Amino acid sequence: MSQEFSFAFKKTLPIMTGFLFLGLTYGIYMNQLGFNFLFPTLMALTIFGGSIEFVIANALLKPFNPWLILFLTLVINSRHLFYGLSMLEKYKATGWRKLYLIFGMCDESFSINFATNVPKTVDRQGFYFYVTLLNHFYWVLGAFLGGISGSFITFRIKGIDFVLVALFLVLFISQYQVKANRLVALLGVMVGLFALFVFGAQFFLPLALLLMVIILWFAYRRETQNELNE
Repeated sequence: MSQEFSFAFKKTLPIMTGFLFLGLTYGIYMNQLGFNFLFPTLMALTIFGGSIEFVIANALLKPFNPWLILFLTLVINSRHLFYGLSMLEKYKATGWRKLYLIFGMCDESFSINFATNVPKTVDRQGFYFYVTLLNHFYWVLGAFLGGISGSFITFRIKGIDFVLVALFLVLFISQYQVKANRLVALLGVMVGLFALFVFGAQFFLPLALLLMVIILWFAYRRETQNELNE
């Protein structure tokens, strides 16, 4: 076992527990919607988008709208654009691994690869690769186990469709607990409610996300301009 793999495994152990549990829930959720274990496993393997996979699972039960799915994916995962900019220097010399590192970028992999001080005895490119690979593996394994175990559940689990709402509630609370993010978190609630009442339940989600992106972009531009003026 290489030093890079061992070091990456130690760093990703906390992620493993969370991903296995959440992936297990996702697999069971997909099974409850009527899909066998192949669907959550292949979606986890090829999409690897976390919350967007829950959204797509529900969308599969409705008339297929690829443009809506594309838009939701771009908006929900738009933060990855900033992750990518932050990792340009670190991923510059990764060679054949670069495409997979781009595909496998998630919040947890970004946090570890960006913040970890890699020892000189450990190859950085190998460490980045194994962190991404292990986190991806944990998520796929969790989804697979959830899909398999879900097939043995002969009764419908009431409230499991609330898992996506619960996920976003946890994310909201974690954002609100950080003092610097409270205004943004509250702004998200207000924009969401506004979009729901104005545009209706069918279209409020993509339009609320679009409004949030526009508002935050203008706020960022204004803050940048103020810094330049100072």
